[in-house]
Amino acid sequence: MKPDESSPAGPGPVLPFSVRPLTPEDAIAICHWRYPGQYAFYDYDPGDWRSMLAPEANYVAVAGADGAVAGFLTFGANARVSGAQAAGLYASEALDIGLGLRPDLTGQGYGRAFLASALAWAEWRYNPSTIRLVVATFNTRAIRAYERAGFVAGPAFTSPVAGREVPFVLMTRPVSRENAGRESMPGR
Repeated sequence: MKPDESSPAGPGPVLPFSVRPLTPEDAIAICHWRYPGQYAFYDYDPGDWRSMLAPEANYVAVAGADGAVAGFLTFGANARVSGAQAAGLYASEALDIGLGLRPDLTGQGYGRAFLASALAWAEWRYNPSTIRLVVATFNTRAIRAYERAGFVAGPAFTSPVAGREVPFVLMTRPVSRENAGRESMPGR
């Protein structure tokens, strides 16, 4: 998979990402992804794959054109960060989303298409009025992608991760009513 910079939609990749149920093979693969440098913060423990399959975890796979898992989405309580919970930042109604892109696809121009697919599917599936996420403040690459997708930065907070307090920012995006709750799933 390579970005198509000459797309009529403008710069950036045009990849046919699709959302599907998470399989055990997907979960195992995700738990073995290893991000470089400071992004290793996002690595899962290899033993976490079973918990990803629990219905209450609300995980789905995002597949690339070749059918291989290219990313994941998780929704609701599983997408929340304890520091934001402690700060009372989840008091308002919104769909909480967590997402991850396969390490070899990060920084390669795939973020826009991945995020567009993720948001379209979330809007179709959950019909929210607002989508909310949290991101570590060091991850400026993701923050820029979220801002380009219409997210607005909100309160900053810290949350414990691996024995240390990590700074995060909460971001929200209102949902366009014309896109939410469509009859058919996007990209199908």
